[in-house]
Amino acid sequence: MKIAEALLLRADLQKRFERVKERLINNAKVQEGDKPAEDPRELMAELNRILDELTNVIQRINKTNCATKLDSGTTLADLLAKRDIVKIKHTAYTAFADAASVKQDRYSKSEVKFKSTIDIAFLQKQSDDLAKEYRELDTKIQEANWLKDLIE
Repeated sequence: MKIAEALLLRADLQKRFERVKERLINNAKVQEGDKPAEDPRELMAELNRILDELTNVIQRINKTNCATKLDSGTTLADLLAKRDIVKIKHTAYTAFADAASVKQDRYSKSEVKFKSTIDIAFLQKQSDDLAKEYRELDTKIQEANWLKDLIE
């Protein structure tokens, strides 16, 4: 199984867990004298089976990510961490650039005038560069996910 397939399986297991959890909640109590639509004990057993399988898949993905070295010598886990930080930084830069953008909605000269504290064009360029870096990192990660086998 490739890493990408394991990631799809992980997502499926997470969705299945949520559905079973919802069914369990819906059958948590009934009116006195009635029976639940589904047996909560069976649902709990199914929930636990899903979580056991999910634990196994996540552990295998994490082991594979730590053990997989790319052409650059970097592990897949390190590349994932770098991509996450680039995404966070991009989000912060974009929000800062948006906040610094001055909109002149003044109706008279007596109203308060605001000015930006930074060079918005420069910040936007940095934000664009981060978006590009994110795409490039994500492409490398996706490539590895479809080429590398999951560790047993």
